[in-house]
Amino acid sequence: MKFVIAPDSFKNCMTAREAAEAIRAGLATVFPEAEYVMVPMADGGEGTVQSLVDATGGSLRHADVLDPLQRSVRATYGVLGSAADAAAAASADATDTAAADPVPAHTAVIEMAAASGIQFVDESTKNPLITTTYGTGQLIRAALDDGARRIIIGIGGSATNDGGAGMAEALGVRFLDADGNPIPRGGGFLNRLVTIDTSGLDPRIAETEILIASDVTNPLVGPKGASAVFGPQKGATPDMVRRLDANLAYYAAIISDQLGLDVAHTPGAGAAGGLGAGLLAFTKSQMRSGVKIVSETVGLAAKSEGADYCFTGEGGIDFQTQYGKTPMGVAQAAHQGNPDIGVIAFAGCVGEGIDQLYGLGIDAVFGIVPGAVTLDRALADGPANLARAAENVARLIALRA
Repeated sequence: MKFVIAPDSFKNCMTAREAAEAIRAGLATVFPEAEYVMVPMADGGEGTVQSLVDATGGSLRHADVLDPLQRSVRATYGVLGSAADAAAAASADATDTAAADPVPAHTAVIEMAAASGIQFVDESTKNPLITTTYGTGQLIRAALDDGARRIIIGIGGSATNDGGAGMAEALGVRFLDADGNPIPRGGGFLNRLVTIDTSGLDPRIAETEILIASDVTNPLVGPKGASAVFGPQKGATPDMVRRLDANLAYYAAIISDQLGLDVAHTPGAGAAGGLGAGLLAFTKSQMRSGVKIVSETVGLAAKSEGADYCFTGEGGIDFQTQYGKTPMGVAQAAHQGNPDIGVIAFAGCVGEGIDQLYGLGIDAVFGIVPGAVTLDRALADGPANLARAAENVARLIALRA
C-alpha cells in the first residue's frame, strides 16, 4: 500500500506536519509496511511558511522589520529546499504556463501577517488609517538579499489598509506630496499623494517572480472593496471606511495615470487592505489560488502517482471547503496525478453540506472528536484523536485489501 498524507494545520491544535505524523501513526498501526509520503499542506494563510519549509526540506529565516504600527519586531520567513525545484516542475500542469516554469534554486515564502498582521494590534491600537505594510516590504527585501528570485507571499490576516504603499516604499518607491516630500505611511494619508517615483525601486524586483497566494477576489474599491468589507474588522468606523475607500480610489487613479496600470477593480486587488493592488502595481507578480501554489511547489500530483489513498484534513470541513480550502485543493491535485486515488479527509469539526464535496474529489469525511467534550479538551487531545480516527479508517481499508 502507498499512502499520501497531505493535511493542513488544525488551527490552535496541530501544525500540518504534526497532523501528518498523527495520521501516519494511526495508519501504521494497521499497515506498518506501507509506503508513507508526507506532504504538509497549506492554502496561503497561516502556517504556509512552516508547511512549505517542512515539505521541501527548507529553512526558516528571520529579519528585523517594522510591524503595522512601525514598532520593531522580529519576523520569520522561509527559504525552500532544493527539492522544491524538481517537485514543482514535475507537478506543473503543462497547460498552465505559469505553473510549468521550473522553480528557481532560491524560492522564498512569506506570510505578510508575520510583519503586518492583525495580531500586532488590539482594540486600543488598531487603526487602519495609520497601519502600514512597510514591514512586509522589508521581508521581501530580506528574501531578495537571501538570493530569492521567486517569492510566494500569502496575504491574509492583515491589520492594514494602505494599498500596499508601505510595502512598495520599503522596496524603494517614493510617494510624494505636492511639495515633493514623502507622505506619511498609512491609508489615511493617500489623499496627499501627487507623485509616485519608482526610480529607486530595487532593481532585483524586475528579475523576481512573485506569486500572490490568495483566494480573495474583492476589488480594491467600492462596496465589495478592501475598506468596506475588511476595514471594520481592522478598527475602521463607518466614517473611516468612507475615507479609506476614497483614498484608495484616489491612489488607484494616480497609479493608472502615472504607471498605466488599472488596479481599482482587479479581482483580488483588495486582499490584505489593498496589498494585492500594491504587489500587482509595483512588482512582477500574479495572483493565484493559495492551495494550488502550495500543491505545485511540493509536487503533490507527482507524489500521488501509484498511491492507493490520499489523506488530508483541517480543523473544520463543510460546504465552504470546495471554495479554495486545502482539502479540496489536495483532492484536485491528487486526482491530477492519479485519477483512481481515494481521497479521505479528517476534520475536528464537520459542518453542514459536506455531501457537496463528494462529487468534487473527496470520497469521505470523518470527524475526529470521539464525543461531547470541551473545546480545550478537544484541542489538547487533537493528535491522539486524529491518530485514532486514522487507525479506524485503516481498519476499514484492511477489510477491502
